Amino acid sequence: MKKFFLLILILILISSSFNIFAQRIKDIAYITGQSSEQIIGYGLVVGLAGSGDTQRSTFTLQSITSMLKRFGITVPIDNLETKNVAAVMVTATLDSHLKPGAEFDVTVSSMGDASSLSGGTLLMTPLSSMAGKVYGYAQGALAVGGYDIRTESGSRVAKNHALAGRVPMGGILQQSLDVDSLSTKEISVYLREPDMNTASNIMAAINTKFGNQVAMAKDPAEIRVKVPNDKQNNIVGFLADLESINVQTDQAAKVVLDERSGTVVAGNNVRILPASITHGNLNITIRSYPIISQPGSFSNGTTQVFNNLIPYASQDSTNTIAIQGASTVQQVAAALNSLKVSPQDIIAIFQALKKAGALIGELVII
Repeated sequence: MKKFFLLILILILISSSFNIFAQRIKDIAYITGQSSEQIIGYGLVVGLAGSGDTQRSTFTLQSITSMLKRFGITVPIDNLETKNVAAVMVTATLDSHLKPGAEFDVTVSSMGDASSLSGGTLLMTPLSSMAGKVYGYAQGALAVGGYDIRTESGSRVAKNHALAGRVPMGGILQQSLDVDSLSTKEISVYLREPDMNTASNIMAAINTKFGNQVAMAKDPAEIRVKVPNDKQNNIVGFLADLESINVQTDQAAKVVLDERSGTVVAGNNVRILPASITHGNLNITIRSYPIISQPGSFSNGTTQVFNNLIPYASQDSTNTIAIQGASTVQQVAAALNSLKVSPQDIIAIFQALKKAGALIGELVII
């Protein structure tokens, strides 16, 4: 029940935030020239405490021999031990406005059979785009948010995920991204989540601040903005003012269900039509009652064990409620709370309500 009350609190907070706060344009959209580039590289993590790749990861062995040759050291591949080294993929996302010399975070993920990257150091790794152009290099100590300790006897103690980590500010940009220069005549604002009402609200807010006919919504995703004559000499200042405009957004009615963790998050526009909900749990338990048959003395027989499995079924008390309709998230939460069910049961109820046509909103299952 503790998780359920936490769910209720989340729903109420989300509902309140939608009703009270508008959002800045920079939080829901991006402007012409603002883009990003994903880059990737292959590298080695060293300094692991015996938790690196084993001899089965032949690509790790090949990488180590190639690296050592660059330093003038030749080692037969058969003599290599890779317990303290792991092959990894390094990824990052670059902002289009970063300049050479800028530092950025990189994510490091194991691609071999290492058991943990904790305590490792990433060796210098070139990072390139899909086209093969190298934009920067990454190197540094890994920050791993977990551990995985194993012993030779088979014991294991683990927490979170130890095969992926980050190198904070471990990447250094060498070349700027190729981006189009900003126009001083007209720019476009692109919504990250296209919506007709939100696009119309942005257009109205820009025209209110800078004058009529400055902005025109082309479609649910793009609003074209003409730069006023007195702002063309200071395009950066104009864009800063534009991004800071507060706009009331219109969100689609959605209920997000995470069946793995039992998390349910409902948006502010979710509605429930009048419906009757009956809920009861069926519990099935199968118990084992071993029966041992012992042979008689001097019979040359063997002891036989028969595993007698007996199933038991029970059903919790069934609760039935009639919902006269819920127009707010609080009313939805209160209606479901009256059933006194777990988050996993709420997921099943939401799915049944959608199937019955009583839930006004989109179900998103992750």
